[in-house]
Amino acid sequence: MPDAELPLVFSTHGLHPAAVAALGNACRLRVASALDAATLIAESRDAAAIIVRANLPEAIFEGAPFLRAAVRHGAGLDMIPMEAATAAGVLVANVPAVNARSVAEHVFFVTMALLRRFRMMDRDLRGQGWLAGRAHAERTNELSGRRIGIVGYGAVGRQVHSIAAHGFGLEVAINSRSRPADLGGAAFLDVDALIAQSDILVLCCPLTPETRGLIDARRIGLMRPSALIVNVARGPVIVDEALIAALREGRIGGAALDVFATQPLPPDHPYLSFDNVIVSPHMAGITEESMMRMGTGAAGEVVRILRGELPVNLRNPEVLPAYRARFG
Repeated sequence: MPDAELPLVFSTHGLHPAAVAALGNACRLRVASALDAATLIAESRDAAAIIVRANLPEAIFEGAPFLRAAVRHGAGLDMIPMEAATAAGVLVANVPAVNARSVAEHVFFVTMALLRRFRMMDRDLRGQGWLAGRAHAERTNELSGRRIGIVGYGAVGRQVHSIAAHGFGLEVAINSRSRPADLGGAAFLDVDALIAQSDILVLCCPLTPETRGLIDARRIGLMRPSALIVNVARGPVIVDEALIAALREGRIGGAALDVFATQPLPPDHPYLSFDNVIVSPHMAGITEESMMRMGTGAAGEVVRILRGELPVNLRNPEVLPAYRARFG
């Protein structure tokens, strides 16, 4: 079949070479030239599938006669307007769990960097010399002997639990929407008790109406003065004003934030002014290895859909009547 006759797959970002290879000769690939809504809509108009790493506007599903599916390059579905996709008869799929280990490793990387005052030590060593950097040492802390509280017990939460318990011998407490069967010796606590009793609070829950604003001023007030917050969930899980106030007043030990209510984070944002805050640009789940797994997983789902099959990880099964009416 000539390339011009192959179905078009539109990706909001470039893909790992292994993912491009996985698409093979099944399609033509077009990568977005920009991520604004107008560009995404215009450049995807004749696509049969969209691989998603950016927020899609609802209008992208309107007047798209060939569009069969939006496939998330990763797990979180908040970038895809699910109701609009379903109403348009478009399948939504994702690639769950493939970057869970990457995110979990990031949790411990930033936690130990906070406990060992790495940002301050590195800055002063480079700017003021050996002794200035070394002066931080006696105010650092070990990870050992601490309790880690995990909010959200999906793939990431389970990986954090495994590393915490089996890698570092930490005491673990868990909160999730329902009590999991595989607690493995961890305590299952309600949110308030978990927050009050944890030295390290790890947020890895999905963003839902129940979790939006979950960590507010009242709950931050329950935290131990030395406790740390690590957010690898979504920015709006935390009420920013409440966390900023607690940091300014020294009421918690610090925070490591990978996700934010506004992304990119504005250059004058208060979080950037604190020595005891580590910020990263929504990259906890991005490594060479995870990009390959997410990319090839998304490519595999796309190829499956182009062959007329349903995706393995279909996330809106209620769409099937409308989808079959469109494509048979």
